[in-house]
Amino acid sequence: MSAISLVAIEALDGDNTDRLQAAIDGLSASGGGRLELLAGIHVCRGLRLRSGVELHLCAGAILRPVPDYAAYAHTRVSVIAEKSDRGMIVARDARRISLTGEGRIEAGCDSFITGDDETVGTFIPAEFRPRVVVFEGCDEVEIRSIHISRSPMWTLHFVNCTDVAVRNVTIENDRRLPNTDGIVLDACRGAVIEDCSISTADDGVCLKTSIGPEGVAIGRCENILVRRCAVQSLSCALKIGTETHGDVTNVVFEDCSVSSSNRALGIFSRDGGRISNVRFSRIVVECRETLDGFWGSGEALTVNVVDRVAERPAGAIENLIVEDVTGRMEGAITVIAAAPAGIHNIWLRRIRLDQQPGQLGTAQSYDLRPTNADLAPKADGGGRANAWTRGADGRVIGLERYPGGMPAVYVADVTGILMNEVRITRPTPLPQGWNEIDVVFETAAPDGSGEWQN
Repeated sequence: MSAISLVAIEALDGDNTDRLQAAIDGLSASGGGRLELLAGIHVCRGLRLRSGVELHLCAGAILRPVPDYAAYAHTRVSVIAEKSDRGMIVARDARRISLTGEGRIEAGCDSFITGDDETVGTFIPAEFRPRVVVFEGCDEVEIRSIHISRSPMWTLHFVNCTDVAVRNVTIENDRRLPNTDGIVLDACRGAVIEDCSISTADDGVCLKTSIGPEGVAIGRCENILVRRCAVQSLSCALKIGTETHGDVTNVVFEDCSVSSSNRALGIFSRDGGRISNVRFSRIVVECRETLDGFWGSGEALTVNVVDRVAERPAGAIENLIVEDVTGRMEGAITVIAAAPAGIHNIWLRRIRLDQQPGQLGTAQSYDLRPTNADLAPKADGGGRANAWTRGADGRVIGLERYPGGMPAVYVADVTGILMNEVRITRPTPLPQGWNEIDVVFETAAPDGSGEWQN
């Protein structure tokens, strides 16, 4: 950004919201400029960025938002996520906005934790939690070099934005607090995410197309490049879905590393939008088993299509390339079409993985969550919406045992899949509960029951 004018603000005791917002408004009204927060602690409630303004946190500056959901009543946003309609730093219909600097945003997640559910491995989150950054309908957006820690909910959420750049950003969230996604591109067109470091309990980089207040898709998500990022995630590190109300197309993830993660690469179709022309290239992965409170367990790649609302069938997944993936996994590679839209034209090539047993045994089930049951868990089964639900038998709904044990690759009802130089090293002898067949192909049962048959 080329700054027209500069305002520098020193850290003072107490709430600085009014002073910071007045500076932002003044800079925008005068044609744009840069607001610098100098070294020290800046406490504030919600801030709204305006067109032409760069909010810059100087080295040693800490922006510390008030850890109280009610403090953000004036920075509401239109897209609700996990009941949240508020953000700590927001913008709507703004152009040429930036959040930059060597400083930190300390988002205070501890105040939004209400308990600890050790049975599923997660903290219990407060019912209402603000996101850290939510930009809606903005153009020419840049977030660069900033360090964000301990987000209570989604960290960076871009909604219906164009020309987005996120570079050299570090995100460090609590790895047991659900829904703390790192970077979410929601119906965005033209975005680059590069050289970022993300550690979180939920998705690392996630592309989706949510539903808007009018009940229709916000828009398409297309022309996205994610590269040279290092991600740790207890959900899915590099992900498309699960909200897929609009189409997602022309997406590249390349030259990334995934470590200490539940799932590495994932595509999840649930809501009617078509997902097409996606490539994962040159990814190093390390995937571990996790408890059932988190989706999946140790898969290097998970692709599935599930109808979670009968009136809105899931869209197809088409034209996926996964190539030059190396590393270690405790689960399997799964590609499962559990809905009529199906999965078509998949290329897996030059994949070299070491498949080793974990300590929990949870990888011996494949995971089709979220299902319809996760929309509103019933009290008798227990659970948390959009997370996990137990049936009357006490089992988590959506977790299914692999028939014949866990293979290296499990493919169900996929049309057109080509595997070239896929080499997965497995233990000898195989652990109990593992399938002797390395690659299992199955088709849907003709009775439409949803069961599989060889």
